[in-house]
Amino acid sequence: MDSTKRILVGEDSSVIINLTKSVLSFENYEIKSAKDGTQVLDLLQNEDFDLVLMDISMPKMDGIECTKAIRNLPDQAKASIPIIAITGNLKNFTKEQYKTMGFTDFLQKPLNYDLLLATVKKIINK
Repeated sequence: MDSTKRILVGEDSSVIINLTKSVLSFENYEIKSAKDGTQVLDLLQNEDFDLVLMDISMPKMDGIECTKAIRNLPDQAKASIPIIAITGNLKNFTKEQYKTMGFTDFLQKPLNYDLLLATVKKIINK
């Protein structure tokens, strides 16, 4: 069997973090979380992950700024990690704009956890 896939969740809502961890842990993904973009960058620079779930609206450093910083990391493996945007304001940007900002895909809040799981599996199992 493949090694356990690791997912980093950048989200400032403890409720969403806990629900996401519950759903993804059930599928045997290893989950770590960060409450803001600076914590996401710190964890990503010190550990390896297969995917990032990134809330757009977080304190200190939002998801868009954090994603741009990740895409500019000198380590190409980390700079190219798949990132799924999680947003309550889907209508603010088009799919093409999310891609231009560096996101691999996006999901709208409130999260549909079946869709979240399907999207994660689609990207992580490529």
